[in-house]
Amino acid sequence: MLDHAQTVLRQAAALRDLAGDLSGSIRGPLAIGCLSTFAQIVLPGLRRSFVEQHGEVRISQVEADQAELFSLLRQAKIDLALSYDLDLPADLLFFPIVALPPLVAISEDHPLAELSEVSVQQLAPYPMVLLDLPLSSDYFLSFFAKAGLRANIAERTRDMAVMRSLVANGFGYSIVNVRPLHDVAPDGKPMRFIPLTGRPRPMTLGLMMGKGTERTRLHRAFISHARDWIETQSSQLLGTDP
Repeated sequence: MLDHAQTVLRQAAALRDLAGDLSGSIRGPLAIGCLSTFAQIVLPGLRRSFVEQHGEVRISQVEADQAELFSLLRQAKIDLALSYDLDLPADLLFFPIVALPPLVAISEDHPLAELSEVSVQQLAPYPMVLLDLPLSSDYFLSFFAKAGLRANIAERTRDMAVMRSLVANGFGYSIVNVRPLHDVAPDGKPMRFIPLTGRPRPMTLGLMMGKGTERTRLHRAFISHARDWIETQSSQLLGTDP
């Protein structure tokens, strides 16, 4: 009965949204998922900028890993998801926005910290703090596998902030695609971010949604707004080159 009631409520909300489409207004509820590794950097500001333009939109958000976002989209528990083009299944659409090349996160007193760029061959002997999220960890470790090497994993964490603090305190380097606004760990210790050599594949940040999902005026407006806002803010928030 609860499942049927929730379906009826969603259908009622869809009818209100359709009325908004017919009247030309942007309104209604919008459920957004976001990859947990960059949700705190991107999503709050993006939400604020969108609702300031469209005051009748009610946004809810959820942070999850890549596999969980796939599941939430398929169950229609979220309308859209901000994530990477990482192992995308055939039943989901992806709208690319900005490419984020990998960076090596390292403490200031690490032996490699003074280099302008670093290779996996140079990194391999040193301890690694792996950001151990589904699919993401495979992406980071693939750089070593392609070079016939194994990463020396000393620590694993699923939390980006914990990873940064472990790195800054000398427990190892890590590899990331998002550079924080300030080169300091959450505990205040300084750290550095160095490009990885060898032209490794970047991850592209973009919007995912189900292929069968009807794109309402609200969906289209948010996709367009997200593209413009993220492209404008990417240098400051994500550490990309201008």
